[in-house]
Amino acid sequence: MSAKGIILAGGKGTRLYPMTSIISKQLQPVYDKPMIYYPLATLMLAGIQDILLISTPEDIPRFEALLGDGSRWGISINYCVQERPEGLPQAYLLGESFIDGNQSALILGDNLFYGKLDFFRKGLENTDGGTIFAYRVENPSAYGVVEFDSDYKVVSIEEKPQKPKSNFAIPGLYIFDSDVCELAKSLKPSARGELEITDVHKHYLNQNKLNVVQIGRGIAWLDTGTPENLIEAGTFIMAIEKRQGTKIACLEEIALMQGFISKSEFLNTVDALPNCDYKNYCLKILE
Repeated sequence: MSAKGIILAGGKGTRLYPMTSIISKQLQPVYDKPMIYYPLATLMLAGIQDILLISTPEDIPRFEALLGDGSRWGISINYCVQERPEGLPQAYLLGESFIDGNQSALILGDNLFYGKLDFFRKGLENTDGGTIFAYRVENPSAYGVVEFDSDYKVVSIEEKPQKPKSNFAIPGLYIFDSDVCELAKSLKPSARGELEITDVHKHYLNQNKLNVVQIGRGIAWLDTGTPENLIEAGTFIMAIEKRQGTKIACLEEIALMQGFISKSEFLNTVDALPNCDYKNYCLKILE
């Protein structure tokens, strides 16, 4: 059975206010595409076609208007309303029937990855237990931090520690087996009133079932939670696209290259796009 994909695109995006006063953070533009295209592309590039998008009651209709059911890209997108944000593990409570006993990959809607996704595919190969990723950063105290030994076995996990034990942050991309749903039900809210993803990690660690995959050089992980981060991400995407003449997170191109859709289906999808640079790029792909 292939893994299910979950995109958590809820929350109020208060750090981006007033931009997010009427439009979800994950619908803001990152250079030439809505932010949500990037995590969706990450799941598709890993071969995941069955996807659940979780967001607020106000924003679900906007995501549905943008993405539809996903069929034009050869994928299936389901939607789930999150009435109140109560922590990342809430995704496993809301998505239990969708996961339906399968392995699942959860990606946060504001996390962008660029580069070869072999690290993600490698993580999906481990179907027993959980897999998290480690990415070297300059300011680890702003993130969840993982410490591991020379065999990449996890030694400790800390949430935003003042004195980090390593420079490796945990990005917003997690893979767990079907046990995660029952585990999420047993969690208690932390002092800030939310279920903590770190508690999920620690449970799997205590069971000796938590793997860590290091994301090496050549991969960019971009967090878009602040105005500065958003501009940096857009500038990065623009620089790569202009330099290489290729688009990052072009869902039509990914669907074709992954074999999710045929050439004729690709042309039908692209035909329906309005005249724009994005459409012109898609038409160039077949040349």
